Amino acid sequence: MSFRLEMLQAARRAPARLGEAVERVRQFVRRQQLPDGSFPDRSGRSDIYYTVFGLGCLEALQEPLPSHLEHYLRGFGDGAQLDFVHFASLVRCWSVLGVSPPALAHRLASLPPPQTVYDSYLACGAYQDLQIPLPDPGLWLRSLASLRSRDGAYGNAPDLPLGSTLATAAAALLLPHLGVPVPPEIAPWLLAQCRPEGGFLAMPRAPMPDLLSTATALHALAMLGVPFDHLKEPCLDFLDSLWSKEGGFYGHWADDHLDVEYTSYALLALGHLA
Repeated sequence: MSFRLEMLQAARRAPARLGEAVERVRQFVRRQQLPDGSFPDRSGRSDIYYTVFGLGCLEALQEPLPSHLEHYLRGFGDGAQLDFVHFASLVRCWSVLGVSPPALAHRLASLPPPQTVYDSYLACGAYQDLQIPLPDPGLWLRSLASLRSRDGAYGNAPDLPLGSTLATAAAALLLPHLGVPVPPEIAPWLLAQCRPEGGFLAMPRAPMPDLLSTATALHALAMLGVPFDHLKEPCLDFLDSLWSKEGGFYGHWADDHLDVEYTSYALLALGHLA
């Protein structure tokens, strides 16, 4: 199963946990949608990256997709003017429509191998979304091996003293798709990032937990088959502390802006906590 479908399968369980609040979340997501079918960044401008998360929310809530979405996506052509993150976002948006444009596959095949865990995860997801085989998994595995941090986790640069939750969770999701088992110390490292009051830290000794780290850690642990029942109630309390009656979720306690990215991650986390 692809990364996209693994996340969607989990996020679709979120409405059961949201209960009556699910309607407010639906309304919030719909309010974010722009007339061209896209979703805005935090400054209010249309953005293909945020559109991925808006569509993810709609799919999780089983809401109709924007009618103008295909026209919006065609405006990017083969994505040659986009950086890699936004190019991968364009590929993901097309996959939501069940389309694999040949021009995108050609450009993806021409890109150099990714150098970070995050880019490796995005690239693998793009190959999955375009339904084409991943080239030279051995090259990717060697790159990932060079990104192990000195505490046994993963970071996005070589020889870091401490790993990050996002990079470590991404590696835990990526390695099985490359045909390699996840190192046994990864699950305990991820579990150790959860605070007693709920929520996962972005890295050891981070000042506060955040929604992105919480959602990705829970997703990786679930995909690894690691039980975390003892974390459910504290994590639900943490998510509740980030929810707004407007229907969206904040990224962390110091955040003051609601958007579809963090709302999408909240649905993913809630799906695993349902």
